[in-house]
Amino acid sequence: MGSGTAWCAIWTRSRHEQVVRDQLQQKGVEAFLPTIPKWSRWKDRKKKIDWPLFPGYCFARFDAQERLPILKCAGVVSIVSFDGDIAEIPEPEISSIRRLVESDLQYDPCPLIREGMMVEVIHGPLKSVIGRLVRKGAHARLILAVDLIGQAVSVEVDAADVRAY
Repeated sequence: MGSGTAWCAIWTRSRHEQVVRDQLQQKGVEAFLPTIPKWSRWKDRKKKIDWPLFPGYCFARFDAQERLPILKCAGVVSIVSFDGDIAEIPEPEISSIRRLVESDLQYDPCPLIREGMMVEVIHGPLKSVIGRLVRKGAHARLILAVDLIGQAVSVEVDAADVRAY
């Protein structure tokens, strides 16, 4: 990571995203926790709550040399790194998410899945079926193969109904 501040992803303990964000802000660190409004149901009532858009992650802008105060926050597991170097998130990615979250548009989190990846169907009649995603877009196609006999079949699935396997 270069000198100066950059956006980074902080991996938090489950359901600690807001706690981490609040601690970072108290320490004067610029933090960003994108949320999505969801209805929570209890036995006696319904309540709209802001749920983290990316569960388990909070974003912060800080200098890599100043990572200790970040790591000391309760609920922080680690700072996302590659080969020991803190991974920087490009500014446009954070500002794009921020603009969307601040807009009145409807949005939903979706898994980042690429063509060719092995995926598992999580909803619908094919729930728990595993196959290879061949085309993403309006209509995703899932290939189910029997490698032993070199045969396969493809079926159209909703991209929102699969997750990386």
